[in-house]
Amino acid sequence: MTDFPLFGTIVNTVAVLIGAASGLVIRRFAARCGGKEATVQDGRKGFSDALMRAMGLCVILIGIMGALSISNVLLMIVSMALGTVLGELLDLDGWVNRLGKWVEARLGGGQGRIAEGFVSTTLLFCVGAMTVTGAIESGSAHTHTTYYAKSLIDMVSATIFATTLGGGVLLSAASVFLIQGGLTLVAVWVGGAIPTLVVGEIMAVGSLLVMGIGTNLLGITKLKVMNMLPAMFLPLVLCPVFSFLPL
Repeated sequence: MTDFPLFGTIVNTVAVLIGAASGLVIRRFAARCGGKEATVQDGRKGFSDALMRAMGLCVILIGIMGALSISNVLLMIVSMALGTVLGELLDLDGWVNRLGKWVEARLGGGQGRIAEGFVSTTLLFCVGAMTVTGAIESGSAHTHTTYYAKSLIDMVSATIFATTLGGGVLLSAASVFLIQGGLTLVAVWVGGAIPTLVVGEIMAVGSLLVMGIGTNLLGITKLKVMNMLPAMFLPLVLCPVFSFLPL
C-alpha cells in the first residue's frame, strides 16, 4: 500500500481533516461554555491571539531553517522579484480570497474568518520545503517519511488554527490533496530528472515564503504571500540560466 505514490498525500490530507475537525469542536465547546459574557469573550480572544503568535514564531523558525539551504542568494532574489511580479499580474491572492469568500457566502457567512483561514492554512500547509521534498520522495522513491512527519505537524497546526479561524482550515485539506498530489504526480513523471541543486533552490525559496506567512501571523506584516508563490517554481528555469553566467 505504501508503494502507492499518493499514499503520503492522503495521510496528510486526513491529518488536516482530523486536526481541523478537532479544532472546530474545541471552538464550539468554548463558545458554549463562554456564553455571551464580554469578559469571557475578551479572555478567549486573548488566548486565541496568543496561540496565533506562538504559531507565527514556529512558522518563522521552520522558514528560516529551510531558507538557510540556499546556495545562490542572487538566484533567490531574482526568483522572488520575477515571481512576485508574475503573481501580482495574475492576482493569485485575489483569486484565492474570492474563492474563500464564495465558500463563506455559500456556508451562510458568519461562520468565522473562513476566507482568511482557507488562504492562511493553504499557504502554510502547501508552501515550503517539506511539501516539495515530500512530493519528490513519494513520487520518485515511493517512501513517505517526510509527509508522515509533515502530517503530524499539520494536524497540530490545523487544530490550533481552527479554534481561531474557523471552518476555512477544514477546507484547506482539499488544497493539501490537490497541490501535494499534483506535485507528487509530477515527481512520478519526471523521476530523478530534477537536479538536487534545483530542488534545494526551490525548497529555499518556498521556505522564505513560509517566513512571510509567519510574520503575517504575528501581525508584523500584511504580505500577499500567495502572489509570491510563482517564485517557488522559477528556479526550474533560472538555475540552468545561472549556470552559464560568470557569477
